[in-house]
Amino acid sequence: MIALMLALGSSLAYGCADFLGGLGARKAHVLRTVMIAAPASLAVELLLWPFLGASFSAGALGWGAASGIASAAAFALLYRTLAIGPMNVLSPVTALVSATLPVAVGLLQGEHLGAAGLVGLPLALVAVILVSAGHGAGSARPSRTALLSAFGAGGAIALQLVFLHQAPSDTGVAPLIIGRAVSSAVILAAAGLMYRRLGSERPAYAMSTAAGVLDSMANLLFLLAARSGDLTVVAVITALYPAGTVLLARSVLAERIRRGQLVGLGTAAVAVSLLALA
Repeated sequence: MIALMLALGSSLAYGCADFLGGLGARKAHVLRTVMIAAPASLAVELLLWPFLGASFSAGALGWGAASGIASAAAFALLYRTLAIGPMNVLSPVTALVSATLPVAVGLLQGEHLGAAGLVGLPLALVAVILVSAGHGAGSARPSRTALLSAFGAGGAIALQLVFLHQAPSDTGVAPLIIGRAVSSAVILAAAGLMYRRLGSERPAYAMSTAAGVLDSMANLLFLLAARSGDLTVVAVITALYPAGTVLLARSVLAERIRRGQLVGLGTAAVAVSLLALA
């Protein structure tokens, strides 16, 4: 249950972070948004260091750096995806892709589920599909570029989560600190190389900072959940984060939620309940 609650908290934080990051990327070039979000995330993790501890072993350095590279790609691709919208379609697509690889890794590593879990796990994946299924008459159809970005973002997120899970469990927040330091360096270097193409628009500083802080908290909650539970369950619950993004997009941007998406939200609730029993 502890792992389940941590994964739900991670899911909620990811959904809110993605919404704010996507909005921020609509106001300025995506790299300008990520240049603020990534260092903000690093600052939060450094503040957590004295409280949660950190052991910078070889495993923490290696897996943390790998997760940082994947995180940099995920940041840029995801915020770019959500900036060109529509959020209520592309965010669930990204989540479905991001859930598949960690679930497969967990099963290959020998994790087993009880009867309730065997029903709840595929039901959770179905919930993500339902939330993203189809287009209503009032919904915008995503472009091929947007869909490709969504798949790329999902793959990068999946690798980031898998790499964090592989880091030794006794290293505290070291993998997060290393990962965010690497991702910040990659993003700042990319921004420096592309400086003349970033445009003159000022980024949404508060929105971008909030997105980075929430993303950092989501990563921390995922890491704690994965250390106390099965990656298979934790990953699929975390992948339900589009529920938060979709609801925020409906409330703030008036994006339409179709009946199928509402069914998907209800299905997600049932799936989480079954996974809790597992």
